Amino acid sequence: MEKKPKRRTRERILETALRLFNEYGEPGVTTTSIADEMNISPGNLYYHYHSKDKIVEALFAVFRDEIENTLAAPESRPVHAEDAWLFLHLVFEAIYKYRFLYRDINELVSRHRMLETQFKRILAHKKRTAVAILEGLVRAGEMKASALDVEVLAVNMTVLATYWLSYEFARNPRAKEESRALARGAFHVISLAAPYLAPRERALFDELAQRYLS
Repeated sequence: MEKKPKRRTRERILETALRLFNEYGEPGVTTTSIADEMNISPGNLYYHYHSKDKIVEALFAVFRDEIENTLAAPESRPVHAEDAWLFLHLVFEAIYKYRFLYRDINELVSRHRMLETQFKRILAHKKRTAVAILEGLVRAGEMKASALDVEVLAVNMTVLATYWLSYEFARNPRAKEESRALARGAFHVISLAAPYLAPRERALFDELAQRYLS
């Protein structure tokens, strides 16, 4: 059986840093603790990444590619109410995978000029995608909403999706973060649009909501 190639040190540093950042928060993790966790010297880590900021920026670049690809999906074809659930789940999966970015987002963007610029673009893309989905539902007769309704809903959905994990953490900082937080977040985001859904789609929402939260 052919052996898998050994992972490069740079990849292992990012994997370890992501796990520690997610578990303890980015401010509570040092490059020394990352090196200790990997059983390598701080000098070895420094050879690959000159500072913790460089590690954060590298992780953000990977996250940006993943979330941008996910957000682009609804633009490729018409989206129906059933698709909205799957799309939101995929968005929240990406958010959860890199949850340290969202839990500490205000501090991170204030310290990193690159993150500030790029995260603005991600937020704008989130809102554009929300508008595209909502307008598609209106065109398909699956939702009844004015242009202003769509604009307000898109902003509210973007805000809620972006800060949901911060809310969960503030609500119970000592709780073990779990995938159920994703389900609750997706449910509350789509609940914003529920009152505007046509009867069939609202019945579908009610049915899926029960399964999603159970």
